[in-house]
Amino acid sequence: MTVNVGVIGVGMIGKDHIRRLTTVLAGAAVTGVTDVNLDAAQQVADGVPGGANVHSNGQELIDDDAVDAVVVCSWGPTHEEYVLAAIEAGKPVFCEKPLATTQQACRRIIDAEVAFGRRLVQVGYMRRYDAAYRALKGVVDSGDIGTPTMLHSTHRNPSVPGHYTREMAITDTAVHDIDVARWLLADEVVGVRVLKPRKNSLGGELEDPLFILLEMAGGALVDIETNVNIRYGYDIRGEVVGETGTASLGSGGPISVRRNNLVSDRVPEDWRERFIGAYDVEFQEWIDAVGSGGTFGPSSWDGYAAAVVSDAAVEALHSGERVAVELGEKPALYS
Repeated sequence: MTVNVGVIGVGMIGKDHIRRLTTVLAGAAVTGVTDVNLDAAQQVADGVPGGANVHSNGQELIDDDAVDAVVVCSWGPTHEEYVLAAIEAGKPVFCEKPLATTQQACRRIIDAEVAFGRRLVQVGYMRRYDAAYRALKGVVDSGDIGTPTMLHSTHRNPSVPGHYTREMAITDTAVHDIDVARWLLADEVVGVRVLKPRKNSLGGELEDPLFILLEMAGGALVDIETNVNIRYGYDIRGEVVGETGTASLGSGGPISVRRNNLVSDRVPEDWRERFIGAYDVEFQEWIDAVGSGGTFGPSSWDGYAAAVVSDAAVEALHSGERVAVELGEKPALYS
């Protein structure tokens, strides 16, 4: 079965997903696209193998009978509208993070999905599909290192654009680490603190780096370092400390070179280089699930939980105090 996909938003990530769906993966075809810039949408549609329909807006694309499933890559504040419309139409929808820009909007999506009666939404937390993270999850779940007591998570960027704010270090950067912590430890966050180390002078007025401390319901502690002007490369690290051992991600490169009394590993240039394989696996598994009626990956609840924890962390950033995290009751649909 070929899943006919409509893509809302043809910016950098949207175009990359269209490339992926049409030239890398099996079982999918892109039959519709739309964007606020319709000229850009037309240009992308002209490059799709076999062509794709250009729709004037996202609702029109969702209503198209030639679209079986929807990918939302548009501006964050539009996500709620399009995800809700896809649920109403009964069509599976892959939404790049954030699921929505407020906790309340995420809750409305959860309520709509629960009312529909089955899961239709997957949120784009691609780290869950990375081979190294999956290997780390396998070790944790096996019990080989005992019950986890701590998780150290590091998210470093060589630089960030001028519009990047200190809040984005949490809502745009650390949100991936927050999702990974919940997934790796199979637990929810109940409290958060944010500490401000000595500022990196390369970040200008930006408060960078940040040190975020999450308290998990089961008692484990998670520390997240965001360091977004460190220049040397895009460096993602993670180590789970258990009662009887530890497990950590390998280095970013595929090989380690030893010469001239030195050891060197390649540090990825950016997130695309580091996680391109994870995106491929993520979308292939989503397509397979849509085609077979199987189980989707990160859920609306995961998107909601990330929003709640991020909001609490932003509050902690401003106040300097511990902030409690209250998620409320988790619907049975996501259990």
